[in-house]
Amino acid sequence: MFSAYNHLKEIIESAWEKRAELSPESKGEIPEAIRETMFELDCGDLRVATKNTGCWIVHDWIKKAILLSFRVHNNFLISDGNSKAFDKIPLKFENWGDLQFREAGIRVVPGAIVRHSAYLAPSTILMPSFINVGAYVGQGTLVDSGVRIGSCAQIGMNCHLSDNVGIGGVLEPLQAQPVIIEDHCFLGACVEVVEGVLVEKGSVLGAGVILTSSTKIIDRQTGEISYGRVPSYSVVVPGTIADQKHGIALNCAVIVKRVDEKTRAKTSLNELLRP
Repeated sequence: MFSAYNHLKEIIESAWEKRAELSPESKGEIPEAIRETMFELDCGDLRVATKNTGCWIVHDWIKKAILLSFRVHNNFLISDGNSKAFDKIPLKFENWGDLQFREAGIRVVPGAIVRHSAYLAPSTILMPSFINVGAYVGQGTLVDSGVRIGSCAQIGMNCHLSDNVGIGGVLEPLQAQPVIIEDHCFLGACVEVVEGVLVEKGSVLGAGVILTSSTKIIDRQTGEISYGRVPSYSVVVPGTIADQKHGIALNCAVIVKRVDEKTRAKTSLNELLRP
């Protein structure tokens, strides 16, 4: 998929080895390669992580390009007409007009903030929310009010991220996997998913679930305990597990069942909301 970008990869990898020498005054192929990589991310032609034969692969060189962009750019004044900021990364919609929004096929409610290099697929809906650099949001996904999607996070198609969901970001360490939410997932209010956790296709996370790489994920039916991955079509709720050694209860996540028609009816996307 990315073979057409091998020339960018080679330049970025070479630049990474001499990153201390880079500055906003740098000229030539390195800053141009960084800008092109950020542009391709913004268009969705590049992604920080892609799925190949069932496994997610992280493209470290793209994360390097994002990090290097902070070396080759100065802070500058950013204004959306209502507020001002001083940063190195422009806003995605900074120069968009009616035509660009219509061509993108997305709906954006006032108060949504998206940084350049984040991609939004057609039929995406953004309520007042924040989407960071290098993130990817798939087709038909609803990003509700107060949602935070961190750097390089990968969100699949037809997902619903409910109010105040937090999706952790990752730029360092370079080999670390970003948080990945696969297609057709529903995340209830105030869910937090961080530290590279993978939520597989069709899963439902109930309100208040917190998943980190060290959170115990307990299957109620089998008693199996796992970490860092929610299996496809799982219904997960917050829980506690006793730590008998220390006489305390620890937070965990519990897979209570697999998604059924009743659950689908409760979490299905409302097509009336689509662009």
